Amino acid sequence: MVAKRCLGWVGLLALAAACAHRPAVPVLPKRGGPPRAPADSAATSAALPPVPAAHGALDLRVVYPPPDALLELRDSSFLLGSTGTGEARLTVNGTPVHVWPNGAWLAWLPFPRDSLMQFQLEARTATDSARLTYVVHRLLPDRGRQTVGAAWVDSLSLAPRGQVWVARDEYLSLSASAAEGALVRLHLPDGTVVPLTAVPQPAPVPTAVRVFDRDTTKLEARLRRDSYVGLLRGRPVGPDPGPVLPRDPFLSRVLALAAGHCGVQPDCPAVLPSIQPPDSAWARVEVIVGSDTARTRWPLQVSLLDTVPVIAQFNDDTSGLGTSDSLTVGRALPGGTYHWFFPTGTRAEVIGRENDELRIRLSAESDAWIPAADARPLQRGLPVPRGIVGSVRLTPQPDRVTLRVPVTQQVPFELVESDHALVLHLYGVVGDVNWVRYGPSDSLIRRVTWGQPAADEVTLTVELANSLWGYRTHWENGDLLLDVRRPPAIDEADPLKGRVIAVDPGHPPAGATGPTGLREAVANLAVAERLRALLTAAGAHVLMTRTSDTPVELWPRVRQAELGGAELLVSIHNNALPDGINPFLNNGTSVYYNQSRSVPLARAVQTELVRQLRLRDLGIGRGDLALVRGTWMPSVLTEGLFMILPDQEAALRDPRGQQLYAQAVFDGIRNFLRERARED
Repeated sequence: MVAKRCLGWVGLLALAAACAHRPAVPVLPKRGGPPRAPADSAATSAALPPVPAAHGALDLRVVYPPPDALLELRDSSFLLGSTGTGEARLTVNGTPVHVWPNGAWLAWLPFPRDSLMQFQLEARTATDSARLTYVVHRLLPDRGRQTVGAAWVDSLSLAPRGQVWVARDEYLSLSASAAEGALVRLHLPDGTVVPLTAVPQPAPVPTAVRVFDRDTTKLEARLRRDSYVGLLRGRPVGPDPGPVLPRDPFLSRVLALAAGHCGVQPDCPAVLPSIQPPDSAWARVEVIVGSDTARTRWPLQVSLLDTVPVIAQFNDDTSGLGTSDSLTVGRALPGGTYHWFFPTGTRAEVIGRENDELRIRLSAESDAWIPAADARPLQRGLPVPRGIVGSVRLTPQPDRVTLRVPVTQQVPFELVESDHALVLHLYGVVGDVNWVRYGPSDSLIRRVTWGQPAADEVTLTVELANSLWGYRTHWENGDLLLDVRRPPAIDEADPLKGRVIAVDPGHPPAGATGPTGLREAVANLAVAERLRALLTAAGAHVLMTRTSDTPVELWPRVRQAELGGAELLVSIHNNALPDGINPFLNNGTSVYYNQSRSVPLARAVQTELVRQLRLRDLGIGRGDLALVRGTWMPSVLTEGLFMILPDQEAALRDPRGQQLYAQAVFDGIRNFLRERARED
């Protein structure tokens, strides 16, 4: 399961977004028949084994959503569970719901608009009946609204919120949702009044709808007229949050608590309430409509940066346990997707902060955001890192070619890949690349060129004779080392012979759960073990990232594959959907990748999954997923079947379904390797 809310779990990473969408007509089942669905929906596949029949007593259960869930959606969503027997007839809030032969059921229904949603389930057989009142909590969109007559303000819409550090000459954008046509202004404790102006703008479409819903009409965004924006510059706001980057992380949490800001930093230690700042220290927003006025505190602390630069050095393993990947991730905006990967030791100037993320300067025209926990301030008074890139040397080795790039400062950089090239983009530097020494003749590297596209940016382009297979970087004694991996020697007639392939059974921890209680981690392991047997029989050496139901975190899986010399990494998963997305219309088969050189592998595996499982082709997709971000080998993550669909969950319990899934992945891997052998 990837990029979705896990069943029985809070949700995954960055993509577990709000799942609200425009009203949709529920797909309701005929009594005693399968759910009705459009002609293009993925009905039960003839390739999958039939759902076995279950007989016995009624055992009415709801698997998802769990009773402690907080759902954020617009109108309809799904429930799933089991009746314990396929002989039952089931209704939910009076609506008939199809029960599969094994007792599993999946319902797509209108959800009540109350914060406390009640579902009345009733199941009957010829000899028995069962009733269940099931309660689920909903997050209401106006839960932060504070109203006085015609005036209202949404306290949860106020942005930014929390702790912010900005330069003295930088504008800070403010935004709020309030009553249409109101007079909206921010009052600072020193008496300054900042007006906010109405600016109509489209309502955001939830990420889950954009990514997973095939109904494109839900991408239409209505125009909101309750949006207000303003600007603030050169003024602190609220209680002082302290230094932008304290040397002691514990001190940072204490200062946050002292300012009454543990809402953003939940691990703040307990400190006496007497140090809480007075209410008068906070800014307040005021919304006026006629004679009605609504007011609320703006939970914002703004500090102005000192003119002396703050230089930070990156290290994602501050505890010294050695269990991290030694990379600090960079984003284009706070909370955004990963874009840069900075090795431990990289240094940069801190030019701002928003809560737990630092804004760093890459060059005069570029900046990025990194986790504040990954940065430590260097001694005060150091100049901003500005480096010189010197002459480059290449060293051929049996499994790689190493590009040694001397840089006088450990500056941030980015690697951009294409089919036959790697472009190393260094920030905050000038080039003095007088020599490029290739060493002995090598079949992998064609040429290395350099350029100065901006006054403080240098590019080194490594042109390859073969399609890119893998690479990695690290700092060594002030030099940046770029290792470019050699492709393996593949026999077109026997492409799997001698290959080293890492097979990762996705989860635990976390994962989805099917209607009859099958956990995704269990299903993934069953498929992975069958894939291992197929690969081994074909002459490959297989590295399994786990062989039991013991939780394994993400980075140790990738590290295990790297240490074992894996040439490919395939992670086996099965899918579910976020709340509010119709599972009868949006299921199918998909494969995810992250780096572009993994696209051919993803396409090859997806082609075989679709051909053999005969499910809807959802295509391949790029995802910001830890298991496929590893750069030392092509890697993909498969989402073969949907755990929440009863017939597909049943197929994952059946050895025949597991073998079918494994065979498709095996054939895709073999086809990819054979094609690479032809190309090479």
